[in-house]
Amino acid sequence: MYDVMAIGNALVDHEYVLSDAALEETDLTKGNMTLAGIEEQQQLLAYFQLANIKPSKQAGGGSAANTMFTYASLGGKPFYACRVGDDKQGTFYLQDLHNAGVATSEKSIHAGGVTGSCVVAVTDDGERTMQTYLGTSSDITAENVNFDALVSADWLYLEGYLAMSESIQPAMTQLRQQADIHGTKIAVSFADPAVVKFAKDGLLNMLGNKVAVIFCNSEEARLFTDKQELKAAAHALLEYCQTAVVTDGANGAVIVQNPVKEDDDIIMHEVATPVVSNVIDTNGAGDNYAGAFLYALSQQYSLPECGQLASAVSAQVIQQFGPRLESQHYQDIARQVLTA
Repeated sequence: MYDVMAIGNALVDHEYVLSDAALEETDLTKGNMTLAGIEEQQQLLAYFQLANIKPSKQAGGGSAANTMFTYASLGGKPFYACRVGDDKQGTFYLQDLHNAGVATSEKSIHAGGVTGSCVVAVTDDGERTMQTYLGTSSDITAENVNFDALVSADWLYLEGYLAMSESIQPAMTQLRQQADIHGTKIAVSFADPAVVKFAKDGLLNMLGNKVAVIFCNSEEARLFTDKQELKAAAHALLEYCQTAVVTDGANGAVIVQNPVKEDDDIIMHEVATPVVSNVIDTNGAGDNYAGAFLYALSQQYSLPECGQLASAVSAQVIQQFGPRLESQHYQDIARQVLTA
C-alpha cells in the first residue's frame, strides 16, 4: 500500500528573518538545532517581539515530514508516523500532510497534548538556526506507530532527531526488526550536527548492524566519523550502510556505495549542485534532498540521477522561505531533470 514509512517529530515551523547581530542576542548556535522547554521558547518569542522581529511564515515542518512531503509531491506513496496534540496546530499539521498525499494514522493524535513547534531563525546569508519545543512529540512511543504500514513498504525512513528521544527507542528497535522480517530497506538521516554531537548513541541504535542508506551533510559526516577530509568521511560511513549520501552545500554531494563483490573497489560519484545566486532560506534543504533522492531511487534511477534530482529540488527550496515547495513545482523539476 505504501512505498515508504517514516517516523519523526511533528512540528509546526514559525519562521523569522533576522540579522546575525540579532541572532547572537539569542545565544542559539548558528546553523544548529537547540531543544528547549516551553518557557525558553516563550522567552525567545518575547525577545523577537521586543526587537520588532515579526514572523514571516508558518508551515508544517519536522525533518522526516518534510522528506515525506517531497516524496509524495513527486508521486510516491508515503506513510508518516508522528505524535501531535488534539489542538488547532495538530489539525493544521496533519491536514497539511494529507493535502500533499502523505498518509498518517489516528494513532498520531494524543488527547491533551500540545503540538510541538520550531522557531526557525533565518539570517541574511540564508542559514537556518532552530529552537525546538517538542511538545507532545517528545513522548512519541510505539503506541503512536502503525506497524502495519511497514508490511508493504519498500523503505523505512528514520529521522535523526529521534535519536534524542528515549521514549521512541523501543519502537525504533521494533521497526528495525520488522524491517528485517519483511525485507524492508532502511534509510537514516542524521538531520543536524547537534544530533551527532549529543545523541550519537541514539544514532548508532538507529543504524543497528547496517542500513541501506545514510543521508547527512559534510559537518555531520566529519563529526560522526572523526575524519576531516570529506571523501574519507564518506568512505568511513560505509561501515554503517550500503550507500552514503553526503551533501556539501554549493560544493555538491559525494555518493559512495559498497561494492557488490568484496574485492571490487568502492563506488563513488560526485554530483554538482546547481548554481544559486540568491540563497534566502536553507531550512528544509537537506530534508528535501533526502526525499527527492529516495523517490528517484525507488523508481530505479541511477545514483548520479538520484543526486541530480535531489540537488535540483534542494536548490529551489533554498531560494524561498519555508521548508517545502508547492507540489506541482516538484513535478516540474522532476520532468526537467529526469527526462533531460
